[in-house]
Amino acid sequence: MEQSQFFSRLVDKFRQIAVENNITGEEVTVSGKVLTNEEAIGNPDRKDFPLLTGKERLMQAEFKGFKGQAFSDMPGPFTGTIASIIEREPQNNWERAVLIASLNAVCAYLGLTDKTIHCKDNDPEECACQLVTHIRQYYGDVKVALVGLQPSMLEALSGEFWVRNLDLDKDKIGSIKFGIEIEDGFTKRDEVLDWCDIIIATGSTCANGSIVHYLGKKPVLFYGTTVSGTATLMDLPRFCACAG
Repeated sequence: MEQSQFFSRLVDKFRQIAVENNITGEEVTVSGKVLTNEEAIGNPDRKDFPLLTGKERLMQAEFKGFKGQAFSDMPGPFTGTIASIIEREPQNNWERAVLIASLNAVCAYLGLTDKTIHCKDNDPEECACQLVTHIRQYYGDVKVALVGLQPSMLEALSGEFWVRNLDLDKDKIGSIKFGIEIEDGFTKRDEVLDWCDIIIATGSTCANGSIVHYLGKKPVLFYGTTVSGTATLMDLPRFCACAG
């Protein structure tokens, strides 16, 4: 599926639920807020999360008291109506983050999704342990392609499975984490996807548009809060054990 096709479908589905629930024409606003590190993830013991190293920021949308979030490398505030968000496909990472965070907040308001607020403190460690159990139970002894460097998950998964890790951050590519080389998410993607049995992909892929590269190839499981509303509307499998 092409990126434009995916986001065209997603915007159409967002538009549909907005129309069905009579919120498109209402004078409501959805504001995007770039969270501080402490607001987003609390104070975890480990300090190697992307949020804490300055590579990504968490944008937060609020709609009728409900919140939705999206990781983005192009953060920035936004205020506008739902109609202004769904009038066309997003054209860059900032517009995608606005769309995704807003969609998550609206879906939470409508009761269509849950766990839209990032877990904090040491919850990522617990989430990673539960992910290992989940994969073992439902997929067996598999080779895992982890898309996005999530330190807790990489550490837990590498202790139980054969793992290869893709990331787009040039500062991380080529480094070794928990005995695993971080590989280039552009140049090594096809090789790693051919190798693996299952893809465990960060939900941030829907905010940066790369999600289309991981659909229809191998069994895939998206993790995190960013993908919460998208997973519901596009019928994508999602794992998020500890979010609020």
